[in-house]
Amino acid sequence: MKRLAIGIALFLTITASVFAQSDLQPLAVVKLNKSETITLKQLKTRAGFLEKQLAAAGANQKLTPEQRSQLLDSLIQEKLVAQAAAKSGISVTDSEVDAAFLSTFAQQIGQQVTEAQLSDMIKKQTGKTLNEYILESSGMSLSDYKAYLKNQLLAQRYVFTQKQADIQKVTATDKEIRSAYDMNKSQYVWNDMVKLFLVVVPKGTDAATAKATATDLRNQYVKNPSVENTIKASPDNGKKYQAGNMIVQKTTDQARILGWSYDNIEELFSKAKGYVGEITETKTDFQFYAVQEKYSAKMLAISDIITPESNVTVYEYIKSVLTSQKQSQYFAQAAQDIASSLDTPANVERKKTGSALTSLLNW
Repeated sequence: MKRLAIGIALFLTITASVFAQSDLQPLAVVKLNKSETITLKQLKTRAGFLEKQLAAAGANQKLTPEQRSQLLDSLIQEKLVAQAAAKSGISVTDSEVDAAFLSTFAQQIGQQVTEAQLSDMIKKQTGKTLNEYILESSGMSLSDYKAYLKNQLLAQRYVFTQKQADIQKVTATDKEIRSAYDMNKSQYVWNDMVKLFLVVVPKGTDAATAKATATDLRNQYVKNPSVENTIKASPDNGKKYQAGNMIVQKTTDQARILGWSYDNIEELFSKAKGYVGEITETKTDFQFYAVQEKYSAKMLAISDIITPESNVTVYEYIKSVLTSQKQSQYFAQAAQDIASSLDTPANVERKKTGSALTSLLNW
């Protein structure tokens, strides 16, 4: 029995070694600026990354061999553009990669965090390390994911430097802008709105002092509304209290965002311009508001300003959105064209082609 067990163990070891060697097979060598090998393992990692993205979007599917072949071409072109960028002197620092990495999480959690803070949050919520979490969610290790981000940043910078003048010429036409307005006219509306001056004083550990501060600030404002700018510009704003202006819409969503009942919203809209509310107490703070302006609901004409207190018209807003979309499309096509132009036999040696490649991609 002992010999059989040893034999099985040896067989499993040999099998694992064969699979490992298979994954390390080179599929292509990119050599525009330096020699970089793309292995089957790297392609599998990127395929797993893409499949996880598709699953997150609700499309649970495995890539076909043809799609994996196309993905290999994308990997080759990605490295080509990154090498072209490096050859032309374009670089991306590790701190810039880290910033790009953390910005994706900042959008999800609603605040900026350091990598150490992110690691702590993930550990507390999932029990996993940051590397384990990234590997599970993307199919890449943390270092591989950052390398991927670095190549993306290099490619963006290189393409932009090559096509900057052309990209900046791309803009939405008057016909496109007016057509977009006509097709989406119902979206350009104002709800009933009020502009407030709001002051919030956190209780902290001394509720009595907080209430006294709120009362003093309110008294100053009632006596002379022009003191608003002084209150906002004070070094205490952001330390002892928060003071600023805000636009409140008469909607249930707005009530939810503010943590108010809809009755509170209706009461607010019943107040006239110039009204200064009394000090109110919540679980965490004391606050008061002043009604500075009121805006009635209306459909917006193309020449109207898009939001109160703005000088941007609906026309200019639509132009900005359409121009951004067209420039993004132009950029994507330019990136593809540049990558394709670099994909030559002199710059790329494909180690596997035809049926040999197809058999490897059928995992």
